[in-house]
Amino acid sequence: MATIVSTLFMSLDGVVEIDPAWHFPYFDEHMGAAVGEDYEGADALLLGRVTYDSFAGAWPERETAGGEDATFAAQLGDTRKVVATRGDQDLGWRNVEAVHDDLVGAVRALGAEPGVDKIVVPGSISIVRQLLAAGLLDELRLLVHPVAARKGERLFDEGEPIYPLRLLRSETFPTGVVRLIYAPSALPGTQQYEDVTDNLSGAGLD
Repeated sequence: MATIVSTLFMSLDGVVEIDPAWHFPYFDEHMGAAVGEDYEGADALLLGRVTYDSFAGAWPERETAGGEDATFAAQLGDTRKVVATRGDQDLGWRNVEAVHDDLVGAVRALGAEPGVDKIVVPGSISIVRQLLAAGLLDELRLLVHPVAARKGERLFDEGEPIYPLRLLRSETFPTGVVRLIYAPSALPGTQQYEDVTDNLSGAGLD
């Protein structure tokens, strides 16, 4: 089964719906390198329709323009793109295919294909939620900006069950952005309050 990696920009208050006003002031060479690492070796991109439309509306033109971001734009264009969508219209970019039903089943099938070792999920909040719920997400990579967005869609909605995570790596950039890479995990124990009182400050002192 392929490794499935989610890559998201996030504010301190959990917003992952990007607003350029708080995102781009923090985008420097360190963040650029982190994003490049997230995409490195991707055999397929898995995108929701909203994220796909934003990609398809920008990156093909940037590739044609031949600017500093043209190489990354060409990389995105050349990578296989699987788009979760309800519509039947032409998606209008190369190497793109649509998934209309049973996203979880389609992701399982994609991950089992020979030669597909890494699937990257850029943005696409609803897809990340579904993969977390299905236990299919291997890594949740967050670039947490030191700003409270105060509006916008948050990654984690209300519901059951909880999602314990294990921190694999962390890194702090000069801008104050913190890169956090998590994997799904289990709670470290079953303790309740009465089991941890001896860990309180001053506990056990006469």
